[in-house]
Amino acid sequence: MDPDGHRDRQALRVLVGDERGRRVPRAAALARWLTGIAPARARGTVSVAVVSDARVRSLNRQYRGIDQATDVLSFPADAGRPFQGHRAAGLKGPRCDRRAPGPGPRAPRLEPRAPRHESRALGDIVIARGVARRQAREAGHSELTEWRVLALHGLLHLLGYDHERDAGRMHRVESRLRRLGGLNAGLIERAGGR
Repeated sequence: MDPDGHRDRQALRVLVGDERGRRVPRAAALARWLTGIAPARARGTVSVAVVSDARVRSLNRQYRGIDQATDVLSFPADAGRPFQGHRAAGLKGPRCDRRAPGPGPRAPRLEPRAPRHESRALGDIVIARGVARRQAREAGHSELTEWRVLALHGLLHLLGYDHERDAGRMHRVESRLRRLGGLNAGLIERAGGR
């Protein structure tokens, strides 16, 4: 029990769905995996939306001024934090080298909002389904494995990591967590260690 008399809750809650908030195949597997390997300081709720490439292209154009789909965008709930990242950028103050200025729209609600005392929102991760599928084929692994690579990278951006400005800190954390989670490589390795 916590001090408020509630049952203890997991540090991280991961909700996975599509752009309309519907569950996607393998949603539970992705949520369990990300919850299991997340850093201890990852506390709160993260929404992961697996959406069409067209939707990601629209978001990327709207928030980053780049008229093409990317693989993953991250939108921190705390829009006041500085933007950071690689291929993540996003809905609530994007993070990544694919950045968007200022706060953006909320991602689709995947479940009813938790009562305020239960969990704070960390932010939203948006994965482009088609781009992820192509990258999975190129990397020689399953689409679920690619979702894991992208979700981990997006989560680290939500937690404030920025591999373009942190002298390798995000790369080290991502490498440790991806090995823990059984992944051969992460996005930073694919991008040449930036």
